[in-house]
Amino acid sequence: MSRSAHPAGPRHADVLPEGHYSAPPADLNALDPKVWSHTVSRTEDGVVTVGGLEVTALAEEFGTPAYFLDESDFRERARAWRTAFGHDADVFYAGKAFLSRAVVRWLYEEGLNLDVCSGGELATALSAGMPADRIAFHGNNKSVHEIRTAVEAGVGRIVLDSFQEIVRVAHIAQSLGKRQRVQIRVTVGVEAHTHEFIATAHEDQKFGIALADGQAAEAVRRTLALDALELVGIHSHIGSQIFDMAGFEVAARRVVALLAAVRDEHGVELPEIDLGGGLGIAYTSDDDPREPHEIAKALSEIVTRECEAARLSTPRISVEPGRAIVGPTAFTLYEVGTVKPLDGLRTYVSVDGGMSDNIRTALYDAEYSVALVSRTSDAGPMLVRVVGKHCESGDIVVKDAFLPADLAPGDLIAVPATGAYCRSMASNYNHALRPPVVAVKDGAARVIVRRETEEDLLRLDVG
Repeated sequence: MSRSAHPAGPRHADVLPEGHYSAPPADLNALDPKVWSHTVSRTEDGVVTVGGLEVTALAEEFGTPAYFLDESDFRERARAWRTAFGHDADVFYAGKAFLSRAVVRWLYEEGLNLDVCSGGELATALSAGMPADRIAFHGNNKSVHEIRTAVEAGVGRIVLDSFQEIVRVAHIAQSLGKRQRVQIRVTVGVEAHTHEFIATAHEDQKFGIALADGQAAEAVRRTLALDALELVGIHSHIGSQIFDMAGFEVAARRVVALLAAVRDEHGVELPEIDLGGGLGIAYTSDDDPREPHEIAKALSEIVTRECEAARLSTPRISVEPGRAIVGPTAFTLYEVGTVKPLDGLRTYVSVDGGMSDNIRTALYDAEYSVALVSRTSDAGPMLVRVVGKHCESGDIVVKDAFLPADLAPGDLIAVPATGAYCRSMASNYNHALRPPVVAVKDGAARVIVRRETEEDLLRLDVG
């Protein structure tokens, strides 16, 4: 057994060896509501629908591969997070999961704030009308141009990630005659049960300023000494796709201890604490994520308890769910191109997309579900590996799953829970054209991010 962590959380703290898979499901035609968005169902004819529209009609109109985003589900999830935390806390949608101008408008209308981590994300947010004071700017190496743009726009907070950045942001704010609200991102030494590449709070990684050896305390001292900066709180983020709340409890305890030290040394009680995001979603039926109200209650109790023990006023809590909002709301629709049985192993099902529209399986060994969606089938199950069309043996979309044994070229299959980090991390590898994102709601579908064209590719090639 490998001791590597797995992006599905503590259930996979030991990754099972190559070739391991669960038993086939009892019903290959069933759609687990935990994995699919809320409006997904099958018609009597067996065709899957989303938002009241059949996937066969959607494929005909918009082509494949394509991401179909359930707008009603997205709004419901955003509203659930906002309601769970109430008016005494802030919910910042993490734009890195998936960002478009339509999504920014939905967030604004549902009362959420927005977390960005690049100039491009900031430009998208501002162009869609998100008030700058409801935007937080993250990143471990923000450029001078990005910082200047953020300060000029009046973003609500900039999260400081290094000693150099403290000085850089202060200098830019002073030159613009502004006082910028900031938080300091600290690494609290918590190693979350997640994949190495998405665990972000242990000391040996690029994010934040370590609590160890007094570095975070020194960062606080330097920030408080600069008139151009208003230090409003401490930020901590321990990883992504986490189910276990134990890591958050340890992180909160250590952050509150820092707040108490700041009070004792500087006579200042910082008013905010941001515990980041990283809450997991269900990629398969075995995953068991918590509901927003459960998470809100747990985090609030943790922070309140630790602050009472330290005789501190309870600060305003912020959280940053991105994947937990958009992840379950979308699926990727593919057309089957080839079906290649390998005796004694599995059947390789090749689709018209691949690692250019979902790199997560190749990058993190991520797990996904898959279903035949253009029809139902009474055929028995066959073990499949869903692969893409790229020139890489690692071009895998779904590593091990079961599909009906009569699957054939031309069938449509869909991979659920692809709303987060799929379009955001999509590429033009092999000069593939990135798929569109189509929002579906109440029997209507509209493109919110159009499909790339060959003309788009050639326009960038100045040759």
